[in-house]
Amino acid sequence: MSSFIVEGGHKLSGTIRPQGAKNEALQVISAVLLTKEEVRIGNIPEILDVKNLILLLEGMGVKVARHEKGVYTFKADEIDEDYIMSADFVAKCAKLRGSVMVVGPLLARFGRAFFPKPGGDQIGRRRVDTHILGFTNLGASQEYDQDKKAFYLHVPDGKSLEGRYMLLDEASVTGTANIVMAATLAKGVTTIYNAACEPYVQQLCRMLVSMGAKIDGIGSNLLTVTGVESLGGATHKVLPDMIEIGSFIALAAMNQSSVTIKDVAYDELGIIPECFRKLGIDLERRGDDIYVPEQESYVIDSFLDGSILNIADAPWPGLSPDLLSVMLVTATQCKGSVLIHQKMFESRLFFVDKLIDMGAQIILCDPHRAVVVGHDHKYRLRPGKMTSPDIRAGIALLIAAMSANGTSVISNIEQIDRGYEDIDIRLNALGARITRQ
Repeated sequence: MSSFIVEGGHKLSGTIRPQGAKNEALQVISAVLLTKEEVRIGNIPEILDVKNLILLLEGMGVKVARHEKGVYTFKADEIDEDYIMSADFVAKCAKLRGSVMVVGPLLARFGRAFFPKPGGDQIGRRRVDTHILGFTNLGASQEYDQDKKAFYLHVPDGKSLEGRYMLLDEASVTGTANIVMAATLAKGVTTIYNAACEPYVQQLCRMLVSMGAKIDGIGSNLLTVTGVESLGGATHKVLPDMIEIGSFIALAAMNQSSVTIKDVAYDELGIIPECFRKLGIDLERRGDDIYVPEQESYVIDSFLDGSILNIADAPWPGLSPDLLSVMLVTATQCKGSVLIHQKMFESRLFFVDKLIDMGAQIILCDPHRAVVVGHDHKYRLRPGKMTSPDIRAGIALLIAAMSANGTSVISNIEQIDRGYEDIDIRLNALGARITRQ
């Protein structure tokens, strides 16, 4: 298990460019399974989760070529149908959260797929009901395979997936993406209400349209997919990762540093910049860049009636739950108090005990809510030894360690590597002092 040795307290300066979006990459890479033709995708983040998904596709028979950093072509013209039914394939899928995204394409194209309980972050219950209910609404049958410990989804002999109206039980991003991919090759019209409309789902839909799919309502929570006989090739570029952009804003503020974040696709960031402004961070838009100036103090807003600020996650265009961990750690050095309300995952705030050990003033009200009373940079966090429980808590702990007065050790950094590419090298270029062991 690798570790980061972090010498805290150093000012940062310079420019940094965000990687491609992890969540989008997992979706669009999975979508290449829908066609026999070549698909070229650029700005792919070369992080652990994405690399493992690409290895999974290669094991299925997909031809993958890396042309330069972040630029790949995929051709799924010779899929090993026996392998995708094997216990080995199902076991590999169970270890990779992103593997859920291959189910829709496989079901649409080959009429059968296994859906194991996916791996990934240990952040609480992560239901897959939306996916499976969507597939059964399209006409797939499902049964549980006790030996493989996975749901077996298949289209009955002589039939095909059939489009229909469905109201999703939750606006699941991966659920929406999976159902949309399956619906592109279904017969007739599929109407999906309460669909997730995050930019990454929009990007997936745009790529599918460029492949020949017919999708209306992109960007809204009502999607209409008219099935086609087949899809073709395409060229696509992944958006910058909004979660990484938020993480860079947070680390600049925590270290009272000035940093420029380049090429952020600002118009796709939604409410994110404004949420950081509510913490008192006077970030500036400069073209398609974000400039975070050095500030002596970051004063947390209150609501108009004077009550304590409440920052909560919500489906897009609300705030992504993936950003609450870094916003929470940022608030520990702001001036004022804020209630962080993580509605979606019941274990995601449990990392705050590490911050409390470092001297942060946090009251964990319950598994979903924490009150943070900021130090206003008058008291530096203490260094500590900690373990990264998941991707987003891991980067939050790294940000905390970079602002602490002394040397911290963060273990299990494989979790951070799953979502952040060469993060130690990139932050050291800004003036951080992080050593990988």
